[in-house]
This record gives sequence, C-alpha cells and structure tokens, in this order.
Amino acid sequence: MKLRYIDEFRDPEVARRLLSEIKKISRRPVRLMEVCGTHTMNIGRYGLRGLLPHHVQLISGPGCPVCVTTTKEIDMMIKLAEEDVTVATFGDLMRVPGSHTNLNQQRARGADIRVVYSSFDALGLALKNLKPVVFLGVGFETTAPTVAATIIEAKKRRVRNFSVFSAHKLIPPAMEVLVSSPDLRIDGFICPGHVSVIIGLRPYKVLAERYKVPCVITGFEPLDILQGILMLIKQIEKGKAKAEIQYTRAVKEEGNLKAKEVMEEVFSPCDANWRGFGLIPKSGLCFRKDYKEFDVNSYFDIKVDEAKEPLGCRCGDVLKGKIIPPQCPLFAKVCRPANPIGPCMVSSEGSCAAYYKYRDWEIA
Repeated sequence: MKLRYIDEFRDPEVARRLLSEIKKISRRPVRLMEVCGTHTMNIGRYGLRGLLPHHVQLISGPGCPVCVTTTKEIDMMIKLAEEDVTVATFGDLMRVPGSHTNLNQQRARGADIRVVYSSFDALGLALKNLKPVVFLGVGFETTAPTVAATIIEAKKRRVRNFSVFSAHKLIPPAMEVLVSSPDLRIDGFICPGHVSVIIGLRPYKVLAERYKVPCVITGFEPLDILQGILMLIKQIEKGKAKAEIQYTRAVKEEGNLKAKEVMEEVFSPCDANWRGFGLIPKSGLCFRKDYKEFDVNSYFDIKVDEAKEPLGCRCGDVLKGKIIPPQCPLFAKVCRPANPIGPCMVSSEGSCAAYYKYRDWEIA
C-alpha cells in the first residue's frame, strides 16, 4: 500500500483495514519501541495505543534529546549562564531541571539567556554583539548538521565570539545498548523518521542483522505508524529480522549525503553520557581539530558539583523502556506539566508529557 496525499494519512477506513490486518496476523505478545518523541506524541494524539490488540505493546525509548541530556550537562549549562556571556538555546531546554534550578529561573535572576529557533539565529546574535555567544547544542542527528553548517559559516566569516556547547547524541548506539541489555525485551523498533532522513537505512541494517530485531523507519501520520507496526508484526510472525523503510516519501536508503558530510566535517563520534544509560561509546559528537575554536570548552573551564537527581523520578527507566510513565510513583501526582520533576514531563517530545496530555495512563 502506497500513501501519497495528506488526506490519505488520516483516512479512517484505511486505518480500520490496517488495524484489522494487525489483529488478524498478530498472534504472539510483542513489545515494539518507538525511538522518536514525535512518534510518542502522535501515538497518544491519535489514540493508537488503545486501538491495538492488548498483546501489542508500544513502549517509548530514548527519542527525546532534551530528556536524555544528563543533569550534569544541564548544571554545566546553568553554570555557563553565570559567566559574562549570552546563552542561546531552544525553548524546550528552559524548564529542564538541573540539580538546584533551571535556565528559566536563571534568566529571571538576570542571566542573559535567549530562546532562538535555530543555531543560525545564535550566530546572528554573535554578529550583532561583542559579548561571547554560546549556543547550547542539544539534539540528535536531525539537528547536528545544521549546527555544523552554522559553525562552518562562523569559521568562514571569522566570528570570534561564537561557540557551541555540544551535547549532541547519536541514536543507533543507544538502540544497540537497548537490544543488548539482558533485562530488556524489545521485539521490534519503530525507527525515527527525522533522524533517518539524515542517516538512512544502513545503521538499522547492522542492528537488525546483529541482534535479530526488526527495524522499520516510520513516518508520523497515524496511518504511517499503523503501517509501520504492521510491517514489524509481519516480520516477527515470519521469524524475520531486517531493516525496512515505510517512510519512503522522505527517507532514502543512503540518507542525506550532504548533511552527513557537513556533520562529519565539524564533528566526530565520541563517548557520551545519557540519562538512564550512563556512558555509551561513540554516541556523542565532539569537535574535530580544525573546529576546536568553536568548542565552548576551549574558552570556559566549566566545573560543577556532583549532580543530584530528583528524588523518586524514574525518567531514566522510562527512557530505557523498563517502565511506562504511569509506573513512576511521581507521575500525575507530584510530577505534572505545571510542576515537572523530570525532563520527560517537560519536553514536548517527552514520554511522560505525552502520556499525561493524552491520558494514556488510563489505557495502561
């Protein structure tokens, strides 16, 4: 079945047919993990979790870049804002709790923190200002190429007051940790659409072949997601494990070669810490030698005390799929969008925020 026009992606009759086929062929209990916060939100928005057979369980993974950013990294960003600099950041970082405060509260105390819509906006601030401007680079392979392109432009224009705090993360290494964990069971991955536009199919092929776990790159509309689930279940029922693309209108097997080239010119993979996971080898992006002048660590020695995690918050276990949000003792009691205890309730891509907003805990 090929879906072409926007109305088709929300056609109730097509949805009924897909659901009927899922129910017809799915016989065994399966746990399918989506590794994208937009998938998590749209699964809740369109009520897909409640439409599936009870033995087809959808669990959320580390698909929210703000959520996987560690408390220590947040503390370092807050500490940086105490310097005589302009800190530029995406808005979803503002309310993420550090050990004692957050960026929003620091701005209220007088820190020069600006919300921008792109890294190029941050560079624009540097071009208009003599004060150092630091962009907080948080994101996956989706945003890293744009940040890299901004850095290349800054070098070309010889901008001396612009730097980046690189907290970028790479999705495939985290997926490998998940499928190799003895205490987790994942029968298939609903692979992220945005990330896959950049990296293509190959990383998932390696994952599927090595760990025998089906992977399907899936779009974001409700029929995309249902079709992706159906493709995974077909593989599982046949005992197969391969990587496929459902989101063919946006994702090519080779990915976006130019975006990868730009990203690899500026950054190289390095070990990185993830919330809930700890240190994952080659899962972060560090500056290459030719671009070290734009690494914030070249200008500031940012030291912070040992990070303090919110008492009782199980955001890390949610990110690994060990529990679903309603199983956290704080969820919907102490931790709500108006009073978020952990980042999974703060971010617009967070699992806890999605479950709360769309009342998915009632289904769970």
